[in-house]
Amino acid sequence: MGLFKRKNSGFTLIEILLVIAILAILAGVVVVALNPAKQFGEAQDSQRRSDVRTILDGIQQYAIDNNGLYPDTIPIGGTCMINGLPICRYGVPCDGVDLDVIADNQTYLADIPTDPVDATVNSTGYYVVMTDDERISVCAPFAYGAEQIVLTQ
Repeated sequence: MGLFKRKNSGFTLIEILLVIAILAILAGVVVVALNPAKQFGEAQDSQRRSDVRTILDGIQQYAIDNNGLYPDTIPIGGTCMINGLPICRYGVPCDGVDLDVIADNQTYLADIPTDPVDATVNSTGYYVVMTDDERISVCAPFAYGAEQIVLTQ
């Protein structure tokens, strides 16, 4: 019986700590890569960029068909993020800018887009202004990321 050595089975403390460290690093990478709040916020910002472009294109098409005149409800002067006024929902009165003329009879827009999060009962959540150099600027002031969403033409 003395001829056979007894073999210890199991893991050493170093092996266990190494595996735990590797798992912790992998878990951290997965959480950062799959951060659902960030992914959702970025998707909403993508929708905002598309909506701002759609509104601006509708306003530009209106101006083309009306001898270069923009809807007279658009405020004049300043920048969108500072001086812009909220765009009203289609068919709903509000203290902002009524752009129903670009959605009437679905001529330029089927409907005025609304912000995926910050729209209210009366407001789309998007803002508009005619800048000092007479260009139309549409913006989404409540974007998720640090980047401002402003389009000017």
